Amino acid sequence: MDLREVIIALCSAHGVSGSEESAAAVAERYLSAFARIQTDTNGNLYATFGYPEAKKNILLDAHLDRIGLIVTDINEKGFAKVDKCGGMDVRVLQNAVLVTEGGLCGTVCCLPPHLSDGNENKATPMDKVWIDFGLPYEEVVRHVRIGEKLTYFEKPVQLLNGKISAPALDNRCGVAALIKVAEMLSGETLPYQVTILLSAQEETYGSGSMTGTFRVEPDEAIVVDVSFAAQPDISGVYAGIGLQKGTMIGISPILNKKMTEKLLALAQSKAIPFQYEVMSGRTGTNADHIAITKGGVKTAMLSIPERYMHTQAEVIHPDDVAATADLIAAYIRSGGAFHD
Repeated sequence: MDLREVIIALCSAHGVSGSEESAAAVAERYLSAFARIQTDTNGNLYATFGYPEAKKNILLDAHLDRIGLIVTDINEKGFAKVDKCGGMDVRVLQNAVLVTEGGLCGTVCCLPPHLSDGNENKATPMDKVWIDFGLPYEEVVRHVRIGEKLTYFEKPVQLLNGKISAPALDNRCGVAALIKVAEMLSGETLPYQVTILLSAQEETYGSGSMTGTFRVEPDEAIVVDVSFAAQPDISGVYAGIGLQKGTMIGISPILNKKMTEKLLALAQSKAIPFQYEVMSGRTGTNADHIAITKGGVKTAMLSIPERYMHTQAEVIHPDDVAATADLIAAYIRSGGAFHD
């Protein structure tokens, strides 16, 4: 499997929160060769493999949705009013090109600098963002409905030194890591039953991970997401996080200490590149939901370092995706942190 190809294919799918079907279809195309596929009413995709009679069931979660906008109104001139569907960064919206689920493109309206008195030289607040589809009202309402989801039109590009820039790398690169795990473990005799949960709606509420975990009832869970890599003007704990330096192993009060220690030990013993991500409380990921689902689930977290999160130009290196997959596969093969 060409991991770079998988990442680009996943990032090319629409799949805004609550409308993940197109992204799920891409993921299923790759996963179906290695696992049994199911879906549910929330839009989650489950891929199950390993030893079905095993006493232990490990859940591997990566959220499938991406950020976007949702149409709330269309005025008499055909301009569409929108609101956030997930954590869209309003600073990068001006003049952005967006696309609907049906493939219709529109651009965010922006006052030209020649007509500005200087008071507009700030990010446009969300309640003043309009979308221009270049069509009169009668044509817009034929193609765009209230509640339509839009996201960035930009396509994935390959940068020098092997990096990839694309919208939706958060968290399609995490999905790619779990697809790689399924391929790596395919046909092996495992001490676990493994359930990959590609969860819906992480960017809006986290409902996919909560309902999906409740359904699976795992003994343990590893969550894969993205986190912050160093870039100019970054200081503090993330200033030392680099691209192509390995997966980020999460350390947090809400994460299971024994699982974290096992992941650290495996990374060191097997020379899998890794970096520390220390958090003093919640993680801001599905791990927070999974750890407290039902009676509680022992949970660990791995993150793929990323620059420019929640923009149309997120950047990662596929080597970090591969390192994440390598560490998860090693954890499962070893029997995890609680093997007899």
